[in-house]
Amino acid sequence: MPERAALVTGGSRGIGRAITESLLEDGYAVTITGRKPESVERAVTELRDGGAEIDGIALDHSDPDAPATIVAAHAERFGRLDVLVNNAGVGIGAAAGEQRTRYVDMQLAVNLRAMILFYREAVPLLTTAAGETGQSHVINLSSISGKSGQPWLSVYSATKAAVVGYTEAMSKELSSAHIKSTALCPGFVDTDMSEFVRQQLPPEEMIRPSDIAEGVRFVLRMSRGCTIPEIVFMRPGDSGGLV
Repeated sequence: MPERAALVTGGSRGIGRAITESLLEDGYAVTITGRKPESVERAVTELRDGGAEIDGIALDHSDPDAPATIVAAHAERFGRLDVLVNNAGVGIGAAAGEQRTRYVDMQLAVNLRAMILFYREAVPLLTTAAGETGQSHVINLSSISGKSGQPWLSVYSATKAAVVGYTEAMSKELSSAHIKSTALCPGFVDTDMSEFVRQQLPPEEMIRPSDIAEGVRFVLRMSRGCTIPEIVFMRPGDSGGLV
């Protein structure tokens, strides 16, 4: 059994990949998840070639059974869970009168329901880890749009606002077990999810995935007596909107 272990959903690319790399550098064994098997396998191979202790699971996070399957597989592989990162997410833009039920349900399932179910499945492992080390952590990826709702990204904004609210509730509810919860709320990050806005906002002006990973490091380095409810990541001069 490793001394510390983490589970990062959506960890094969983008923000999740950057967070995974930072956790591996800091000595965690890590399970990553993703929807596409080839993407997960590629990431695991690349990181394992560097000597990392890492495993990967490819499942659709909109499947309500996925969180239980993933947490059980992580527990079997590594035997403990000190850090859960709920990073997997999906955003589909549409005007209010053009919302498609399928895409509304997908965003609710992946961005919100999966996070709730991951908590349900992971709490026993997180409680055990906190009892051994003094604390454990859940990091939830929200968005600046969860702090300021955005037109045409209304459903995405609503799910990310719910992530902030649920994180706050879990921070209070699980504090007696020394399980800390933090919401990360970035503006546009230079990943493939931001390709649609690159005509208006060049990649070099976006937040870097490594910035978010450093935020995770900051949270994990706090003493048992300090908790960070949320971190908002904004571009210089930004007024709080996405662009």
